[in-house]
Amino acid sequence: MRAAVLATASLSAGLVAAQGTQNAPVIKSNPSGATFEAQLPAEAFTKGSLPANVQGSIVASTPADGVGVEFKVRFNNVPQEGGPFLYHVHVNAVPSDGNCTATLAHLDPYNRGEDPPCDSSRPETCQVGDLSGKHGKANTTSSGSFSADYVDRFLSTSPESNAFFGNRSFVFHFANKTRITCANFKQVESGSSSSGGGVSTTASSPSNIPIGTGGVLGPSESSSVPFRGDAAVSKLSLPLTMLSLAAVMVFAI
Repeated sequence: MRAAVLATASLSAGLVAAQGTQNAPVIKSNPSGATFEAQLPAEAFTKGSLPANVQGSIVASTPADGVGVEFKVRFNNVPQEGGPFLYHVHVNAVPSDGNCTATLAHLDPYNRGEDPPCDSSRPETCQVGDLSGKHGKANTTSSGSFSADYVDRFLSTSPESNAFFGNRSFVFHFANKTRITCANFKQVESGSSSSGGGVSTTASSPSNIPIGTGGVLGPSESSSVPFRGDAAVSKLSLPLTMLSLAAVMVFAI
């Protein structure tokens, strides 16, 4: 009987996780003129053998059509080794002590998780905050510089959206995910009211539980739930199938 109960609990957990996963919608209601900037600090969080911290900033603003967010990424003094480098929008802001671990996991309001890795050809299936996954990792040049300009259609400059990043941070990582440095986004232009054509984003934000200072236990950092992509399994058939399996196992025992 205990085995049946455990099996049922496991199936229920899988059902909840699967129902909480969805593709990111295109954001069409961003306020005109809104602009945010995150400037990297002078000191690195993880110095290692770096002669100095990575320098640079990310400027993010509403594009002319109000769809998504336009990013201008500029990094200098990027290490010659340890790349290609990753950078993401993280859930929390950087605290006053500069602890990049305290930023917790990637912004992931649709509970996608990190595995499997982001497929840049299908950005709607990636974590909302996975900028380098969707738009390219930071590959350094001989001069140690990196720049990129792009529009991410799945982030928002509106505080009403769960894809809003303006009160959050970004973290710059080595290829092995060690956090080198981080910075908070700050609003530099407030912008005007948003135009029509927005989408409803009602999915809840993931729960992220800090574990000391070494990492995060939560669906954004390390998720064992396989990502369903375009939700090929219907939301109705999946729960019925799983509940049926649970019932069979209970009565079999």
